Amino acid sequence: MKERTEIDVLICGAGAAGLTLAIELARRGVSFRILDRLERPFGGSRGKGIQPRTQEIFEDLGIIDRVMAAGGIYPPMRVYSADGSYTVKNMLDAQDPSPGMPYLIPLMIPQFLTETIMREQLGELGHQVEFGSRLTDFEAGEDSVFARVVSAQGEEQIIARYLIGADGGRSSIRSALGVEFSGKTLGVRAIVADVDLGGLDRDAWHQFNDGDMERLVAICPLAGTDLFQVQAPIPLEGDPDLSAQGIERLIAERTGRTDVKLRSVAWASAYAMNARLAERYRVGRVFLTGDAAHIHPPTGGQGLNTSVQDAYNLGWKLAAVLAGAPDTLLDTYEEERRPVAADVLGLSTRLLKDQQEQGGMRRGRDTHQLDIGYPNSSLSHQETARTPGPRAGDRMPDAALAGAAGQPRRLFDVLTGTHWTWLMSASHYRPTAAAREGVRVVTVGAGAELRDPSNQLGLADGGCLLIRPDGYVGAVFDTASIGLIGDYLARVSPPPPPERLGDGDPGFDKDAAFVPPARAA
Repeated sequence: MKERTEIDVLICGAGAAGLTLAIELARRGVSFRILDRLERPFGGSRGKGIQPRTQEIFEDLGIIDRVMAAGGIYPPMRVYSADGSYTVKNMLDAQDPSPGMPYLIPLMIPQFLTETIMREQLGELGHQVEFGSRLTDFEAGEDSVFARVVSAQGEEQIIARYLIGADGGRSSIRSALGVEFSGKTLGVRAIVADVDLGGLDRDAWHQFNDGDMERLVAICPLAGTDLFQVQAPIPLEGDPDLSAQGIERLIAERTGRTDVKLRSVAWASAYAMNARLAERYRVGRVFLTGDAAHIHPPTGGQGLNTSVQDAYNLGWKLAAVLAGAPDTLLDTYEEERRPVAADVLGLSTRLLKDQQEQGGMRRGRDTHQLDIGYPNSSLSHQETARTPGPRAGDRMPDAALAGAAGQPRRLFDVLTGTHWTWLMSASHYRPTAAAREGVRVVTVGAGAELRDPSNQLGLADGGCLLIRPDGYVGAVFDTASIGLIGDYLARVSPPPPPERLGDGDPGFDKDAAFVPPARAA
């Protein structure tokens, strides 16, 4: 048996949620390990849609360009009639571009390619997934979690300050905690398979028997590969034949076509659709994230995206508490993310019902996840109602700004990174004292470092926005309440060194923080 290892965070599960959390912790310098019981990376495309909000997150994580290069856009859908004719439908609602939404439509990329890129990014940050490593037992104490892990090297004991269950819908960690996974089986069973086939064009998503859940089959070219994904509902009972011959036979029976030939099956799975939500996301020092906390039907392409956003929310909070922020910050993970998952469950289930009753798979703004926010979170502080721009809890939109010399700047370029952003109008005030560590102060206005010629930020004169590391507005202040910023930051970030504490205000000296700009002659 190896000696005991002590780390800050132990992540069990190296899917999209676990990898997102690992990248977040790695770029913040937190000590962690990420384990997966599989001997090798998952090789299927169970999730293939990256929604616009997740694309924004991938930009912050530094992988969006690689993801876009590896994937592609969704093709139009051909809906075939019994006589072999078809109509062409665009399953995505078109949107007019705007500076606030740099990503307008979902991106298609097989899950195994997404996770490959995430592992590459994690490797560049100096960490690797430990495949073939299984958590066999754990004991959660008041100050740490004692875990036993088995791998090819034998049994190991790990002491971690926090344990993360990112181990999927059948989470052993959730079961060990005794957390109820309430919900229901939706009475639909389906196969999904990545296959090499001939006989169909790659410029369309082919759908046969739309609306007939006994004969429906959809065959989609997988962007970034030479494969197609086959999806088809199957009877609730019995073992489906997932061989190339079996899937080819299913396609022939449901389409009447004999020209679609399968050469091989890269990956295939049969599953029953469920909608379930964990009753709790946190039990002491153990957290659930991703599919361990919620599972959805695949309609709407929400599952992988919701998992990524769970981990993105949890990552900065874990790092802040490990650095000295109040432990209560971690309670806001469940407070914010569980209601989102409940809404997503409702949306995915509704889309499944629509598909069963009406046919079609059209997806609109409600699936893009850009409107997700936390207005009712205890972290969302709206000190003033007088603001034309984003309110506390809103996703902060991008904006086309200009530097002091007129050079183009994006707001997202300013927000990218692990810091909070203190965004303030420079019409009346200019900061002279340093903000606390981890908070970037940015002034906007005439004579300031950035200008907003089209008033896209909606930042009132003397106004101030505190933008969280995950891109949501944490707090909105104005001239009269600017001195309260330090009190807010004390709730969400580590304290500054003692020598930098001001008069009752943790973060800056209220009396010296601002000076009025010189008046023009």
